[in-house]
Amino acid sequence: MTRFHHFAAIDWSGAVGERLPGIAVALCGEAGAPALVRPGHVWSRLEVLDWLLRDLPPDTLVGLDLGLSLPFADCRAFLPGWQASPADARGLWALVEQVCAADPHLGVASFIDHPAASRHFRRHGGREGDLFHLPGAAHRRGRLRVTEGEQAARLGCRPTSSFNLVGAAQVGKASLSGMRLLQRLPPTLPVWPLDPLPDAGSVVVEIYTAIPALAAGRLAGRAKMRSMEQLNTAVTALGSAPVPGSGPISDHAADALLAAAWLRVAAEQAHLWHPPALTPDLARTEGWTFGVP
Repeated sequence: MTRFHHFAAIDWSGAVGERLPGIAVALCGEAGAPALVRPGHVWSRLEVLDWLLRDLPPDTLVGLDLGLSLPFADCRAFLPGWQASPADARGLWALVEQVCAADPHLGVASFIDHPAASRHFRRHGGREGDLFHLPGAAHRRGRLRVTEGEQAARLGCRPTSSFNLVGAAQVGKASLSGMRLLQRLPPTLPVWPLDPLPDAGSVVVEIYTAIPALAAGRLAGRAKMRSMEQLNTAVTALGSAPVPGSGPISDHAADALLAAAWLRVAAEQAHLWHPPALTPDLARTEGWTFGVP
């Protein structure tokens, strides 16, 4: 059912600073091996935005490795107790942008440290907000979106709450900084499932790079690849041509390359565009991770 001609995967980063080694961008066409965009380049978040706006090939399915939103369904609010808490994901993007307008490089320190928002986050130095655990929150490790609960239940993944900003597995900072990027995308680059899947043109989706690794036969606890040999075992399992090269590779680059090859396969699976648990209300508030059935 796919009508895409290119597939891009972006391994994102919420780290502090301008140029971030944790960002990698990979691209593949309808055939052939995936390849890194600007190999050896250390990307900034704003350069990724510029690439999306200026250099994205036509009819590209773009996978961003970040959370499109925060949990909402469990408490019927993103940030209960804060009057400014918005009603939908786009309102959340706008709020993060408003609070962080003075933060350089699409940073989000101002939001994380905001007196009202910080009550919901677990931060470094043992600082856990008094609302990090809320009555009705479904998970002891912190609030999860419905799609994250489905990742655990259906795929065996171990997603981390976006309100947890501590530890190597935390994704909250990347998701919040990604919201500043998403806020800058034009209507001509829709974001599924907040926007319906159009009949033509490029589309942005949220991805979780553990899902392509699982699809390629890797174990959930050993999803990371740090050699070209490991990467090529995975990409060929997805029916892709191998990526030229041998020896070490950063896990960020490997994640992006494998995810691009996986998007090419997953885009044709109609059921992934229609997960049963994805309601219109969830699409508007929490979004969804593409690849979670």
